[in-house]
Amino acid sequence: MLFKLKLKMVTMSMTKLFLIVAFTIFCLFIVPAEAAEQDIQIHGFAAQGLIDVNGSNFVDDDGGLSTKLTEFGINGSYRLSPNLRLAGQVVYLNGGNRYEEGVRVDYALLDWTAYDKGDWKANIYVGRFKNNHWLYSSSRDIPFARPSIILPQSVYFDGFRDIAVGADGAAIKLSYSDDNYGDFDFNLTYGASSISTKQSSILLSDLALGKVKQDFETQTSIYWQPAFSSWRFGVSYLDSDFSYETAANLDLFFNGLFSFQFSTLNALYEGEKWELSGEIYQSVFTTKGFYHPAFDKTPVAQGMYMQSRYKLNDELSLLARYEYFYNDKNDKDGKKLAAETGGLVPAYFGYHRDTTVGLSYDFASNLRLRLEYHWFQGAGRLTPVVMPNPRINSNENWQLWAMQLMYWF
Repeated sequence: MLFKLKLKMVTMSMTKLFLIVAFTIFCLFIVPAEAAEQDIQIHGFAAQGLIDVNGSNFVDDDGGLSTKLTEFGINGSYRLSPNLRLAGQVVYLNGGNRYEEGVRVDYALLDWTAYDKGDWKANIYVGRFKNNHWLYSSSRDIPFARPSIILPQSVYFDGFRDIAVGADGAAIKLSYSDDNYGDFDFNLTYGASSISTKQSSILLSDLALGKVKQDFETQTSIYWQPAFSSWRFGVSYLDSDFSYETAANLDLFFNGLFSFQFSTLNALYEGEKWELSGEIYQSVFTTKGFYHPAFDKTPVAQGMYMQSRYKLNDELSLLARYEYFYNDKNDKDGKKLAAETGGLVPAYFGYHRDTTVGLSYDFASNLRLRLEYHWFQGAGRLTPVVMPNPRINSNENWQLWAMQLMYWF
């Protein structure tokens, strides 16, 4: 194992090393320390880690130790007036098979405070807005802000990462604060995300040569924090349509339509030492066409996770989490899936379970090391999801460990 570790570190691409070093120099010496006190605010992060997967293609097709745990980005905002603000974030990611490697714009928006008086506040966002509907959706793009290196895949599926982080369109947020009833947040968004060729191959498979398009995405959510309480509760709903246009004379697949509805309930407790959180969801995924012109199927999926974090002291905290996911609530053991595909897709592709433990240590106020270990059962959250690959993912039970060092300013 030590030999493999050294070999991987030596063979890390020079391009990645150059980007990481250049970004760190920028963070330390170029960004002005007083920027946060001005109308222009600049922040950023750099994170590099190691990840070892035994028994699946979660990161690489050949499994084993990998350095594909790289994240760095810059975000900033500029206040045009007391009510107008520009904000955006650009990141570089390399997560192997989890999502597309490269640079992307997570969000770039105009934030208008349309109303701010008394207990009420209303904001309107135009551009590529950020998803704030799920418990950790607004922090999943920042390594040190999310609770773990790998988020619970039952809800925060990495295959949909770039689609779920935000969308191009408009968003509205209404906030109300009351000393008796607590704080309320209402969010409503409408837009769509572009899907690259690489993203479509991650979701569908390399055999799908056509073009995938997200036609629209509508989301809404309500959050409530009772007065003087450490608890926060939320509910959200998503409705989205996708289309697939086949590549003429070359494609194995047909024109298809995909419809996706996603509902969640969540709760978060933040105490002095303990943090408890959980989300439960149900989704309806309709596929028409694609496999063949007459194909029409609408399975109802279910999933949830429960998570706890305990702060031992100012530097060290521990994490424990359990989650599960079923592609079809009426086929929780996957036997129906295996029968329908004539055994080509094993039953364990019908579900996903994960038990996670981890720790986080802060060397300084902006330097953190995270370590975690996962025990997985099932392959229901491995890419590609539309055309599973049982040849590579031949194990029902598999494990993962990861460590990541992160810096931010």
